[in-house]
Amino acid sequence: MASISEAREAPVTQLWKEIGDIHAGMLGIEGSTMHMQPMAPYGDPRTNTIWFFTRTDTELTQSIRPATRAMFCVVGKNHDYHACLSGAIDVRRDPAKIDEYWSSVVEAWYHDGKKDPALTMLALHVDSAEIWASTGNPLTFGWEIAKANLHPEKLPDVGIHHHLNFA
Repeated sequence: MASISEAREAPVTQLWKEIGDIHAGMLGIEGSTMHMQPMAPYGDPRTNTIWFFTRTDTELTQSIRPATRAMFCVVGKNHDYHACLSGAIDVRRDPAKIDEYWSSVVEAWYHDGKKDPALTMLALHVDSAEIWASTGNPLTFGWEIAKANLHPEKLPDVGIHHHLNFA
């Protein structure tokens, strides 16, 4: 469950934890006509980078050029946390990162394992994000809705929104 107090006090820490807790988010190229697609993120908060395993022969990979920007959308596993991150993306076959994030799940996608000639990675260098954390407590949610309905000038207070800059 997303913590509203953590979203207020440590939103960057919370963002990286949420990324670490999900199996996939939606990745897309800014300004592209391609639809966003599900991708498994591997977050590196030290460098504000999200890594993705992919293949060199995908439309997404082949559309990336120098200065290409991308967006990655996250929905927390409890559906009470949402984020949209953006930044420059590049294609990098980084052996150290491949070793760091390699698992039996990743291996299942590559016939020749780490030696698969189509194996590569994408690196999304996050420079900004928008986050929304909401209460997962149904009593709190109900109370806020009731208060707002009794006092039309007030909106329900069920969450928090932040813009984060990493650059």
